[in-house]
Amino acid sequence: MGNIYSVARALKYAAPEATIQLATQASHIDQADRVVLPGQGAMRDCMLNLERSGLQEALLRAAKNKPLFGVCVGEQMLFERSAEGDVPCLGLFPGTVERFTGPAFAKLSQAQGGEQLKVPHMGWSQVAQTMAHPLWQGIPDQSYFYFVHSYYVVPAQAELSVGKTLYGEDFTCAVAKDNIFASQFHPEKSADVGLRLYRNFVEWEI
Repeated sequence: MGNIYSVARALKYAAPEATIQLATQASHIDQADRVVLPGQGAMRDCMLNLERSGLQEALLRAAKNKPLFGVCVGEQMLFERSAEGDVPCLGLFPGTVERFTGPAFAKLSQAQGGEQLKVPHMGWSQVAQTMAHPLWQGIPDQSYFYFVHSYYVVPAQAELSVGKTLYGEDFTCAVAKDNIFASQFHPEKSADVGLRLYRNFVEWEI
């Protein structure tokens, strides 16, 4: 959904020796050495498209043992359920997907004299690397990455979180376990550090 071609272009730039294929059938995923799951837009549409494409079962097979990188909604899809439409997701990680809410995002009148944070969260924000991971190699802590989202993941297990960002409150923006890494931010829109992240993924040996 949405950003798949820009992800493919960024991967090709980061790893010109790699063969990048847009999967249109299960065999493409089954034969791949590693898999990127991009997503952008409404969760219900993303999940519906994945199911109707016939790729979901192949993706679940790949998630068991191949390097897998989820991007934006592709990260959110890894969890159990999204508050965006109350949609069940893939359930690979325990936890939910929630919308930005609370006082920091409340609409304030001019008389109240305050400014609220806008939803969606859009633009460059710093990412704190909360746990070491091979994909962070060569990327300075607190580097800026590009975000466009109204929802974010809330892992049920703290050890899943490997990156956090402050936007009204600290939220998890990168998760990892075993052969899976995923980010809420868009590496393909994040200049050199994003390309380095994709390069690290191509070289990642699990």
